[in-house]
Amino acid sequence: MKEIKIKLGLNDVTDFVRAAAECDFDIDLNYNRILVDAKSILGVMGMDLNNILTVKCYGESPQFENFLQRYAVA
Repeated sequence: MKEIKIKLGLNDVTDFVRAAAECDFDIDLNYNRILVDAKSILGVMGMDLNNILTVKCYGESPQFENFLQRYAVA
């Protein structure tokens, strides 16, 4: 499992979900105690996008990891 901290804007959600959906493994998105499937547009839209979110990948995809680097925070 790999964890990456990201910050998404409202306009980034569709691209994020589309990129996650192309992966053949599970991807979760969480903030505090809220956990959603990163492949669910409704789940991601329901997150508080004003905060830093944690992406948990249960597999590997170099393309998805490169995509996430656009939104990564230190």
